[in-house]
Amino acid sequence: MNSESTLARLQATLPGGKLPSSYGVYFKNTLVALCHALEDHILQTSGGDKSELQPLVLVMFQQGKWYLQEADRYLDIANASRRVVIGAVADSGFATHKTAQLENVSLINLDESDPIIQEWNLIILAPTYKAMVLCRELSDQEYLPDGKPEVDIERKFYGLWSFDQSLVSAAAEIFIEQTRHYNAPLAESLLEMHHEILATKGPPLADISGVVSRIVTYLQSSQQQMVAINRQTRELWELEGQALRVSRNLNANKLQAFLRIAQRVDERDTSNPTASLQVAALSETLGQILDLPALQLRRLRLAGLLFRVGLVSAPNEVFDRTPDAFDEATFSFWRDRSFIGSQLLQAMPELAPVAEIVKHKLEYWDGSGRPEGLRAEAIPMTSRILGLVAYFQELTQPRGDRPALSLSEALKQCRELSGTRFDPALLETLSNVVRMTEIGLMELPTRPSQLPNVWLEDLGDRTTSAAPAL
Repeated sequence: MNSESTLARLQATLPGGKLPSSYGVYFKNTLVALCHALEDHILQTSGGDKSELQPLVLVMFQQGKWYLQEADRYLDIANASRRVVIGAVADSGFATHKTAQLENVSLINLDESDPIIQEWNLIILAPTYKAMVLCRELSDQEYLPDGKPEVDIERKFYGLWSFDQSLVSAAAEIFIEQTRHYNAPLAESLLEMHHEILATKGPPLADISGVVSRIVTYLQSSQQQMVAINRQTRELWELEGQALRVSRNLNANKLQAFLRIAQRVDERDTSNPTASLQVAALSETLGQILDLPALQLRRLRLAGLLFRVGLVSAPNEVFDRTPDAFDEATFSFWRDRSFIGSQLLQAMPELAPVAEIVKHKLEYWDGSGRPEGLRAEAIPMTSRILGLVAYFQELTQPRGDRPALSLSEALKQCRELSGTRFDPALLETLSNVVRMTEIGLMELPTRPSQLPNVWLEDLGDRTTSAAPAL
């Protein structure tokens, strides 16, 4: 990472230099989705906002070919903001655009020798919420051996996104300092405005669950576009074909039978009657945050709905007691439940990838799990997600003489297994979701974004009244 980049400077301010779990390599299409989701929140909340609650918006546009499209969009954003600062190279077209004529818009003409022109940053600071996307494109050297993609949408960036107030505020100060040698008076006024926003007391935190929902929607759309673009290779043609076959066959008799089995298992489990729905939903959310490809997300979502089919013939004790109270025969069944489920799912060839996810759900990070003793990165990411979410969700519901745990208590128990049973990095992603939920910035999903019709027929009120929401 370039030591002069905003990301590197932010990293230097963090304890142990540890960036949040959202940090990773993203396709450009994904970053467009993230930025648009955050910008949409400004536009959709502008009507009811008092001027003192409007945001300060700091944006740095990477050198590119799409400035005028963004300039039109930022005209509306500026009208909903207290101040907008736009950094771009001089020939971007912003200077002559009507957006630049607004009194609350300031332009910074970046020098083409400044490394910051490889960055694409959006920072939003309002008294009621803070949000940002920071990213920098891979260098020519980092694109080796294949070189920089010819297709614009396939370009890659180091990046992160966050709603954490302290993190966003630190990034804002870095942004402001980077502008100082271009326009010192502007930097001083921005710093004063930043401190004024931080000092504002009284207004309740904004409900930004809609932002998270929009991010999810944009990510799904961008992932689907990436699959379409990459159809040029035969391998991805075949993968897409498999995904379409599964989608077309959602109402086929065999898949209906599996979904019915999963529902019946949930119905037998009176303490946790919506386990499959909640596990599928939270698994999908983690997968989206980790930017999994659309095909993997579809498989993960279906695996979440079907991961309990191995319990179809389970003795009643499985649903009435905690595992430490099982007799030897019941424990043996419980220990092999994922493998049994995967064997059942193998009866439908189109579900082979889903069966593999279920099969490896009980593999442990240290290699002591079942059925194959896989360890660390050898365990498929989708199986790691499913295993962690299933364990976490189970703890939030009562079982035998164990009461339901709160989200933080369940997370604490999961953390005790970090590095032994669970992937430490994945646990950090779950921790971020739990933290955002506990401070009211989002709600944990109770059902996945898409459900087969067969499931919807019998859903009724089970997701809202029959069981505590995850």
